[in-house]
Amino acid sequence: MVLDVTDATFQTDVIDRSDGVTVVIDLWAPWCGPCRTLGPVLEKVVEEAGPDVELVKVNIDDNPQVAAAFRVQSIPAVFAIRDKAVVDGFIGALPEAQVRQWVEQLAPAPSEADQLAAAGDEDSLRKALELEPDHATAIVSLAELLVERGETDEALALLARIPESPETRRVAALARTGVVADADGFEQKLDALLPRVKADEAARQEYVDLLEVMGTEDPRTAEYRRKLSAALF
Repeated sequence: MVLDVTDATFQTDVIDRSDGVTVVIDLWAPWCGPCRTLGPVLEKVVEEAGPDVELVKVNIDDNPQVAAAFRVQSIPAVFAIRDKAVVDGFIGALPEAQVRQWVEQLAPAPSEADQLAAAGDEDSLRKALELEPDHATAIVSLAELLVERGETDEALALLARIPESPETRRVAALARTGVVADADGFEQKLDALLPRVKADEAARQEYVDLLEVMGTEDPRTAEYRRKLSAALF
C-alpha cells in the first residue's frame, strides 16, 4: 500500500523511515493532470522493486510545509530519501521506462551480508553479523531465534546495537515477557497489571511489552492503549 504522508507525519513516515529503506516521495495535487499520469506508474515500478524501496505520496495543497521544504515550483516532483538525506529526484511525468531505470538505481545490489541474512538460519545470520555487525535484518532475525529458545539476554544485547523500530520493539517485548500471542491470556494479564501501571514502573513496562507482542493489527491493542493513558493521566 502507498502511504499518504502529511506535514505532521513526514518526520516519522519519511525521514525516520529512511534509515531502513529508500523512501520515494511523490509530491502531487488533485488538479495536476501529469500527476495522475505518473502516480500509477510510480506505484507499479516501486512495488516491483521490492522491499528496499517504498513509495509515499504528499498532496502539496494540504501539506504546505512539505512543499516548502522541497521548494516545489512544479509538479509532479519526485524525490528519493535514504539515511535521512535526499539522494536523487526528478520533475515531470517521465515515461515508465525512465521511471523504472531511475528506481532501479536507488536499490543497491544485495551485499553478501544481505544474502546471508535472507537465508535465515542461525549460522548464516551470525556470519552476516561478522561482515556487518549492525545489519538490522540479521540482528532482528537472530534475536528472534534466540528468544524462541530462551536466550533472552543475548537477544536483547543484539537488539541494542541498532535503532529502535517496530520490529525491534516486538522482539524485545517477546524477550522480556517470555509470552507468545495468546488470544485468551493477554486480556487477563493486562487487566491484572492495569491498576499498578501508574506507580509500578516494572508493571508499566510489562503492560507496554504485552501490547507490543499483541501488535497493532490486534483490535484489543488500541483499547488497552486507551486504558493505559487513562490510568497514567
